[in-house]
Amino acid sequence: MSFLIVLAALVFLMLAAYRGYSVILFAPVAALGAVLLTDPGAVAPVFSGIFMEKMVGFVKLYFPVFLLGAVFGKLIELSGFSEAIVVAAIKYIGRSRANAVIVAVCALLTYGGVSLFVVVFAVYPFAAELYRQSNIPKRLMPGAIALGAFSFTMDSLPGTPQIQNIIPTTFFKTTGWAAPWLGVIGSLFILVVGLSFLEWRRRAAMASGEGYGATAAKEATRAASTGLPHPLLSVAPLILVGVANFVLTKHIPGWYGESYALTTQALPGLHAPVAVPIKTVIGIWAVEGALLMGILLVVATAFNRIRSSFAEGTKAAVGGALLAAMNTASEYGFGGVIASLPGFLVVSDALRSVPNPLVNAAVSVSSLAGITGSASGGMSIALAAMADTFVKGAQAANIPLEVLHRVVAMASGGMDTLPHNGAVITLLAVTGLTHRESYKEIFAITLIKTTAVFFVIAVYYLTGLV
Repeated sequence: MSFLIVLAALVFLMLAAYRGYSVILFAPVAALGAVLLTDPGAVAPVFSGIFMEKMVGFVKLYFPVFLLGAVFGKLIELSGFSEAIVVAAIKYIGRSRANAVIVAVCALLTYGGVSLFVVVFAVYPFAAELYRQSNIPKRLMPGAIALGAFSFTMDSLPGTPQIQNIIPTTFFKTTGWAAPWLGVIGSLFILVVGLSFLEWRRRAAMASGEGYGATAAKEATRAASTGLPHPLLSVAPLILVGVANFVLTKHIPGWYGESYALTTQALPGLHAPVAVPIKTVIGIWAVEGALLMGILLVVATAFNRIRSSFAEGTKAAVGGALLAAMNTASEYGFGGVIASLPGFLVVSDALRSVPNPLVNAAVSVSSLAGITGSASGGMSIALAAMADTFVKGAQAANIPLEVLHRVVAMASGGMDTLPHNGAVITLLAVTGLTHRESYKEIFAITLIKTTAVFFVIAVYYLTGLV
């Protein structure tokens, strides 16, 4: 019975997300409903002592990353830098390679620190024009955007500033550059297989005589832009974020040591000294510092372009960051509550029966990401409940925690893109397509991404590369 209560809570949250209800509201409802069926008297204490503690703890750690990433992405869009990058990619890669162009642009923006959701909005107008002029079926476009924005640059490539690569750092005391060789190998697997699949689908569709689609007549052609920034200037903030992230990751431990103490002598207003363990925040501080530098560079080089729309643009970015952070934090609180229930012991015992610690972590994280429809949310639930188990299993098998970091991060972006995933729903809404029309290609990318996790595990055991 206890297991059924946990299962019912997970299914309820999944259905609520799929139907479009707010996870911020329904995650605590699902969690406390499970507590009510287990121990009615514990509902209020669990809400205050577990759910809210976990939720607030997540916001404390990660909200600045969400905020700076959203503002950076919005400024890249307002400055015209994203448009210039797309135009340059079309020029140098070629219109005949539409899939490669869209994947390359999405990957560059995502790896440069732009939010996945911002990438969808920024790239779609140019993708639509490119596909229409090349007479490639529009229904194939979401698959290309998903491959470029939702896959290898989200959690596989070492150093990516996306939140899916940052969350594991606080649990495993690693950095965003964990297991670089495995990350690169996994990324190449996803890119090569994914592009091959998209090209096969394009050739098959065009051989059958299928064109862009009936929507072509309804869509206004995008007017050609003039006076765009130089491509090198446009890509400079993205490069700066990557370089600064790497440099800060290397130097922060040397600047602060193992721990930094805020004392009452230096800050007399403190009631007691505050010790900050540096190893748990290296990855977060490095990304925050890198994104802040990127923002300052955009403002310095494109001030006249963004000045008129800066206030409204940053308001929209802040609102988006709040929503994204609170969604994931609420799911994290949900995971903390579920992990405390007796029914979860059944789940954790079943997962422990998977003998290999890396496969165990991959299956656990990918399953919960699929159930919740969220890479960061599923990972947060899994790590809130089972991080200690993952670490003990890896240490017992002499597996570096950097490898565990990369496997968990990649697994979070595997089965998360099921039909109820927020990014998938947003992507289809922006492109004006339906699940029936375009989800087949998105699901194929999902399977490729999931397969890549186990490919990376196999590479590690065969070669020992980290």
